Amino acid sequence: MTDTTIATVGELIAALDRYDPATPVRLATEPHSPLENLLARIACTPDNAESRPARTDLPVVWPGAGDEVGYLPAQAANALGWS
Repeated sequence: MTDTTIATVGELIAALDRYDPATPVRLATEPHSPLENLLARIACTPDNAESRPARTDLPVVWPGAGDEVGYLPAQAANALGWS
């Protein structure tokens, strides 16, 4: 499996474009003990929000992890290359 990093909003939109908009979405976390979470609020801050030197002129978008749903199904963990 090739590790693909999604680093921009455009890349995220492109990765989700093939799915029906009504498809449920979850955030998979913790590869060694895979959990699934709902997504929560989306926040946006300047790239230099912590007074570090700015890396870009663009803001950073932060999808928050919401409520924990439970453990990630094995099939999803396999598809992510976590098993």
